[in-house]
Amino acid sequence: MKAKHQRLALAMLAVAAVIGAAVLALSALQDQAAFFYAPSDVKRDEIPVGRAVRLGGMVEKGSVVRQKDGVTVHFVVTDGKAEVPVRFTGVTPDLFREGSGVVAEGRFEPDGGFVADNLLAKHDERYMPPQMAGTMHKTGTLKQ
Repeated sequence: MKAKHQRLALAMLAVAAVIGAAVLALSALQDQAAFFYAPSDVKRDEIPVGRAVRLGGMVEKGSVVRQKDGVTVHFVVTDGKAEVPVRFTGVTPDLFREGSGVVAEGRFEPDGGFVADNLLAKHDERYMPPQMAGTMHKTGTLKQ
């Protein structure tokens, strides 16, 4: 076998190894990946029931209802075009409130509702940690 053929065989073997690794990685990720949907995407696309997904949008004002058990919260996530009712059992993040952004991790139920396992509250882009704002206020670099 000539050197040229040996290099070609090694290159083909390397390409096959990379493709095999990519296929294995994608098959492993397929079960773990959680896709992100907005409420209007949910209405437009058919989301499989029971699959782990992320639902993001704004908590509709006046929609947060806490149950008597103190840990179950019902609220509506909206993007202005569509709404999805969400149920979450657990401790809500400090930034969770009506009119703020939220990302709920969980799954859809057959009735179209969403059961969240985890809530991530979002703040606006102007947020600054209080310690940093205090330091900048002292130095005069914080602009209102």
